[in-house]
Amino acid sequence: MAKRHKSTSPYYKTPVKDFYLDILRKREIPANANDLLLVLEAKYEGRPDLLASDLYGTPRLWWVFAVRNMDLLIDPVEDMKTGLEIFVPSKDTIAELI
Repeated sequence: MAKRHKSTSPYYKTPVKDFYLDILRKREIPANANDLLLVLEAKYEGRPDLLASDLYGTPRLWWVFAVRNMDLLIDPVEDMKTGLEIFVPSKDTIAELI
């Protein structure tokens, strides 16, 4: 029985077979002229969920930062350091993608 993940999930495009995930199909968030270059504040260190909540109104979109900044955020929790500059997609861009 195949089931879909919620549109806010990083696994949305990855099918489920029986009771396990199939081969991962990564979601893409391409660069956009509306992206904001953000310097991370101390309150967001190790907390992509808090940043997602403040920017997008839900902590479920924490993975967006890792996907958009793959070269900087290998580990989306541990690599979120104060002073790091990351690109943040606009709320409109995310709304179009999910």
